[in-house]
Amino acid sequence: MMAKNQTLGEFIIDNQADFPYSSGELSRLINSIRLAAKVVNHEVNKAGLVDITGEYGDTNIQGEEQQKLDVYANNKFIQTLTNREIVCGIASEENEDFLTIKGCNGDHQNKYVVLMDPLDGSSNIDVNVSVGTIFSVYRRLSPVGTPVTAEDFLQPGNMQVAAGYIIYGTSTMLVYTTGNGVNGFTLNPALGSWYLSHPNMKFPENGKIYSTNEGNYIHFPQGVKDFIKYCQEEKEDRPYTSRYIGSMVSDIHRNMIKGGIFMYPESSRARNGKLRLLYECNPMAFITEQAGGKASDGFKRILDIQPEKLHQRTPFFCGSKKMVEKAEEFMQR
Repeated sequence: MMAKNQTLGEFIIDNQADFPYSSGELSRLINSIRLAAKVVNHEVNKAGLVDITGEYGDTNIQGEEQQKLDVYANNKFIQTLTNREIVCGIASEENEDFLTIKGCNGDHQNKYVVLMDPLDGSSNIDVNVSVGTIFSVYRRLSPVGTPVTAEDFLQPGNMQVAAGYIIYGTSTMLVYTTGNGVNGFTLNPALGSWYLSHPNMKFPENGKIYSTNEGNYIHFPQGVKDFIKYCQEEKEDRPYTSRYIGSMVSDIHRNMIKGGIFMYPESSRARNGKLRLLYECNPMAFITEQAGGKASDGFKRILDIQPEKLHQRTPFFCGSKKMVEKAEEFMQR
């Protein structure tokens, strides 16, 4: 039973039935993520006061310049999940390969793997724009007691047991699902507790916001160009409003509340799109579907894609169901 202003801890206890096959590990895993999120939130809120902004001076496996907070958030989430001895493996946007995590006895008894983007939109930190963390949880496929394998991470999104994001903005929110709807919790910084503020979050079936980097318009496929022109047409229910933050968590969070579509399609400069399937698109697609929305690569359901490599990219259309279906119409013409 959900009650507004219920704490996250109380909510997890009251909803243990959401994951009956778990002996408490998944609850402890979510608790670990909320702890790491509080620590990262504390650092994000100090940006500008201490030397935590700007580039770290290295690139990640994607060839992207790492920000100092990218590295900090990555280390903090890995450290917290490892110390709690809940997961047997972690994959991150910031690491070239997955990490195998042993228990305190040197064993491999834990059941879950976590994939994450520790700080989505981190280039926005220096200009005080909202950023986020995205996480995805799977049950391992390899035998318990053995080290994790690539197979444990290369599962289609429809095998996720939990997914969520933390948005660090005017308030800090943790939004997650275990396959039984989507709920949002807001951090009270004075008490350090998360409170249920957005129960049973839902995408409006339709919306009036489209979110994409129109600076790439010339490089988009014709179907996307045609859909953007459709959004801009002067009709009874249009034009739609263009809103693009450049932090996927922020854009999708807004569109879930107000109704809209987020698009990061393929382009002539990025034939497979830019967003990573495993730790960006799959978790956001799981959340979107659980909130009554739709997530697609323009032609097929994101959650049905069989991953082939850890840092695989994909085009991504996500948001209010009717808007995504209309975008697919234009893509398929």
